[in-house]
Amino acid sequence: MVHLPRWQVILILLVVLAGVVFAAPNLLLTRDQATQMADEGSVIPHQQISLGLDLRGGVYLLAGVDLAYAFEKDRENLADTVRSALNEAGIGYRELGLVNDAVRVTLENADDASDARQAINRVQTGVQIEGVGEQGMSVAYTEAEMRQRTDEIMSQAIEVMRRRIDDTGTREAAIQRHGDDRIIIQVPGLDDPQRLKAIIGTPAVLSFRFVNENVSPNGQIPPSSEVLPAADDARAGPAAYVVSKRIMVSGDHLTDATSGFDQNSRPVVNFAFDTLGAKRFGDATRENVGKLFAIILDEKVISAPVINEPITGGRGMISGNFTVETANDLALLLRAGALPAPVTYLEERTVGPGLGADSILAGEIASVLGLVFVVVFMVLAYGLFGAMASVALMVNLILLMAALSVLQATLTLPGIAGIVLTIGMAVDANVLIFERIREEVRNGRGPVTAVDAGYRRALSTILDSNLTTLIAALLLFHFGSGPIKGFAVTLSLGLITSMFSAIMVTRLMVATWLRRRRPQALAI
Repeated sequence: MVHLPRWQVILILLVVLAGVVFAAPNLLLTRDQATQMADEGSVIPHQQISLGLDLRGGVYLLAGVDLAYAFEKDRENLADTVRSALNEAGIGYRELGLVNDAVRVTLENADDASDARQAINRVQTGVQIEGVGEQGMSVAYTEAEMRQRTDEIMSQAIEVMRRRIDDTGTREAAIQRHGDDRIIIQVPGLDDPQRLKAIIGTPAVLSFRFVNENVSPNGQIPPSSEVLPAADDARAGPAAYVVSKRIMVSGDHLTDATSGFDQNSRPVVNFAFDTLGAKRFGDATRENVGKLFAIILDEKVISAPVINEPITGGRGMISGNFTVETANDLALLLRAGALPAPVTYLEERTVGPGLGADSILAGEIASVLGLVFVVVFMVLAYGLFGAMASVALMVNLILLMAALSVLQATLTLPGIAGIVLTIGMAVDANVLIFERIREEVRNGRGPVTAVDAGYRRALSTILDSNLTTLIAALLLFHFGSGPIKGFAVTLSLGLITSMFSAIMVTRLMVATWLRRRRPQALAI
């Protein structure tokens, strides 16, 4: 147990060296320098510990997702699916529409009910079909499908929000689901909450439709068209447009969107479609040269240019009364994708950096005092062995900093409490080992055999105690939220690094000391 194979010695030294390398950016680089290196794609380790909202200051938002809106759109799509299924099967019906939460359809012939069920089930899963009267049918989503759809909507909303925030250059945002229809967004270091709210909450549903130039917005609107207002950025044109309800190309086919400038040096947004979108866009422009093609974002016309020639390359440009910032924001929204449902803000808090600085200072003082007291106790209680354990404790803190940096785990004030607790718990394993060695020395064993027996017999106890604590920390992380998760993260990582430092690093130092000094007795 005392003798270490060469491969184990090399592995221990490599792990410690890696810890020093990945923890160093926290001490040697400023946050701006680390961000610049990340933007440049530097291969040199530059990741720093991400500070949470309570340490760095920033914006806290509690957003509510309008699930009812998303479900209403789903039911409208279900009605279109039922209509298409019945038409393809050649089944006649008199009425088809939404009634409450279901699609109600009245068949022309009651004998077609069985065929209608089969036709609907072939193209749509997760629905419950019930008979209403002799010729009526009701098609609605099942409860299981609604629950699954809720999870999908919330996951999609969180992912879209994350992409939008990341595109602003902020890489330390914490976004998590809260309850059935709420999302918590914490963005440390942000000083413009209004712009963040605008970027997060904009649905960004893009579509391309033709303008009906033969009808005035104030006249009789045909069923196939609707009136949409012009966006603020398009006020140089009409205040409203009559556009076709048929979507020629949707924003789902966008693959890229970037801001730029046109030949007159005015800000524009350049976009690109995928293969299917490029084909549809090319066909639409080829067959309608000379017509107005409306670009619609969130039910507002942001531009309605004339199709001068077919656009077959799958690329286009959105122009309007943009500023550089609004063009950048629109490109960001289009790249990140559309939200599945509107978002409202239920709570907003701004945390100043002063509170964070005070918290960091208090945490540093607590950590240093805890470290000093532990080191003094270990040296007084176990002499040279206690000094070795103190060195391993320093290694443990370095490894913990490196792990937090590499994993980009957000450090919060409760997380600092977890680090302070880890400092106290890190020497528990060494205390168990040293007490075992003392016991073996009292039983008359020599230095080498006493150390070997001490490490071997204490190992199972160390593993059991740390494993039970680790299980509790993992449960806290899984079921907890916010501050509880921050505490659980640092505690879990601290347990892992402390076991390595206490068992492997101290054993390497003790084995090296025994091999070189060959003491006749142990002063422990």
